[in-house]
Amino acid sequence: MVKPPDYVLEHVSKRIAGEIILSDNPGSAIRKWREIYGLNQYELCRLMNVNPSVLSDYERGRRLPGRRFIKRFIEALFKHDSRNEWSVTIEVAKLLNIYVEGVIDLGEFKNPVQLGELVSIVEGIPLTTITHHRPIKGYTILDSVKSVQALTANEYVKALGSTSDRVVVFTNITRGRSVLVAVRVSPVKPSCIILHGVRKIDPLAIRIAILEEIPLIQSLISIDEMIGRVRRLALI
Repeated sequence: MVKPPDYVLEHVSKRIAGEIILSDNPGSAIRKWREIYGLNQYELCRLMNVNPSVLSDYERGRRLPGRRFIKRFIEALFKHDSRNEWSVTIEVAKLLNIYVEGVIDLGEFKNPVQLGELVSIVEGIPLTTITHHRPIKGYTILDSVKSVQALTANEYVKALGSTSDRVVVFTNITRGRSVLVAVRVSPVKPSCIILHGVRKIDPLAIRIAILEEIPLIQSLISIDEMIGRVRRLALI
């Protein structure tokens, strides 16, 4: 299995770190996550490059973990899990309702983004004349092939993050028709849609966007560049 998207690793990291920091017994939380990831103390110490007595002190509550130790601890868990196809991290993410098949990245913006600002950020070409829209409070970037084939209605709602007032970016598309049809039949509509990486858009996709009164944008910058740009606006 390929490495989970960065948003998944960030959310799982924050969950582990938060549980350790906020626990009345941080050592117990450390031991719990070590065991969840299937590591004994010796294996974890080798990955962290620390003496076993040091880890034992943390787990027994003789030492309180600081930011640096927790960071190294989580990195070691992930390093171990990467050798096992990320099976534990993905399972944890699914249990926490974080991981959704087909979602490349998602996040919430620090402040609502205006449509004109978004068009500029993604070097977009507006495909509709719709200028009114709900506040754009976040973003979701979807692999259209995986998402259209795999997402159930409930998973689609999860893919929208904390609010549907967001831009949904569909990449890996042919002409945009199938993803706009999926939006058309969905009870939950995004605030804005970007069709990424496709030069020739199906006229039906544009007509659906107009009918749904959803601003539709075309963008040809690389997906990595797009992720980097929207992430700079997000709460990380």
